[in-house]
Amino acid sequence: MGAPIFGAVLLCLVLAAAAVPEQQPTLPSSSAANSSTGVNSNSVLVALLDSHYTELAELVEKALLLQSLEDAVGRGNVTIFAPRNEALERDLDPEFRAFLLEPRNLRSLQRLLLFHVLPSRLHSHSAWPASTARMTLSGEHLQLSADGQKMLVGTAEVTRPDAVVRPDGVIHGIERLLVPRSVQEDFNRRRSLAAISAVLPTGAPEVDPRTHRLKKPAPPVPLGAPPVLPVWDAMAPGPSIAPAPAPGPGSGKHHFDGHSQVKDFIQTLVLYGGYNELADILVNLTSLATEMGRLVSEGYVLTVLAPNDEAMARLTTDQLSEPGSPENILYYHMVPEYQTEESMYNAVRRFGTVRYDTLRLPQKVTAREADGSVKFGHGEGSAYLFDPDIYTDGRISVQGIDAVLFPPVEDTAKSGGASPVRKAPAVTGTAKPKLRRGQYSNL
Repeated sequence: MGAPIFGAVLLCLVLAAAAVPEQQPTLPSSSAANSSTGVNSNSVLVALLDSHYTELAELVEKALLLQSLEDAVGRGNVTIFAPRNEALERDLDPEFRAFLLEPRNLRSLQRLLLFHVLPSRLHSHSAWPASTARMTLSGEHLQLSADGQKMLVGTAEVTRPDAVVRPDGVIHGIERLLVPRSVQEDFNRRRSLAAISAVLPTGAPEVDPRTHRLKKPAPPVPLGAPPVLPVWDAMAPGPSIAPAPAPGPGSGKHHFDGHSQVKDFIQTLVLYGGYNELADILVNLTSLATEMGRLVSEGYVLTVLAPNDEAMARLTTDQLSEPGSPENILYYHMVPEYQTEESMYNAVRRFGTVRYDTLRLPQKVTAREADGSVKFGHGEGSAYLFDPDIYTDGRISVQGIDAVLFPPVEDTAKSGGASPVRKAPAVTGTAKPKLRRGQYSNL
């Protein structure tokens, strides 16, 4: 019986071997062959790197775009619009050039350079389009037009048509750099710190920058009607006019979402960087964030003088371990007014010394003009306005300072305080003075 079983197994193996198709040797694809052989020495990319457009070639190498351009050339012809070296070296805004060369802005630099490359061949002697939009390698459209004898790419004129001609592409010289809208928006956001600044919460009031008053939705005005804005509002000096009296505590009327605005400004401190200690005290060590939210909800405005992390690190354990010490320290840094760097600087320039009320009644914080900025306090415990307008939404204003403020000893004695107030610890060593970031420091 064993012989038939062995024969059946052998027959199955033979049939299975016959069913397997014979494998044929595979040839490498054309793309693999192209990648192995590399770019041709007569390629337009080699001509770009060896041409007199050295600034553009340097940016292409810094943007790590050689491989992407090689792939584009492998798929078909390309047209490159190359700005002259002067447009990238001397005529370009230094701040914009520094933005492009930052490592974190690599994507913006790549989009900018690919915006100068068309995935098709376009000669000047052929019919230059009168007005058309062509898709670039960056995914955005580039407007091509003709104005008489001028050939225009966007708003830039083609100064050297067909400057370099190769079998796989052509290079046209243009007078200046082309900046796509997406890169311009990235630069504007980075320059104005909008990426890390707070977004106004839903329902938050808007402040008119001209009158410094809360904006109200204007009703529709019929044609020929007199102006809606009263003459008094049009002539109001602005910062010196205080807002209307807010409802007092316990009134039960909450006109603003104060808790959302406080949460928003604390998040801004964390994202801004350098104020994590203050945010931790407001949220975790004390209930000041809740109290601030309640005040803003009832209509009050606040200006917070925010010490940075370096200033908070100079506080001793004894200063923070006393009962109520964190609250008392921060109450002295909260002014029940809405002030910006501009309004405070104008006040100290005009009056010399200004004393602001604080939530640590009846003590006041003194401000004066020094070194083109606003300086708070006296002596070793003084602090400069270091980071202006970190957060401003019309109800809460946050101004960064470089030291922790303490009320003078004589003010504490007058107020009848039992616990002595220690002075801010002096900074030892030979540290270099910090550069003030106030926008009026150069005046």
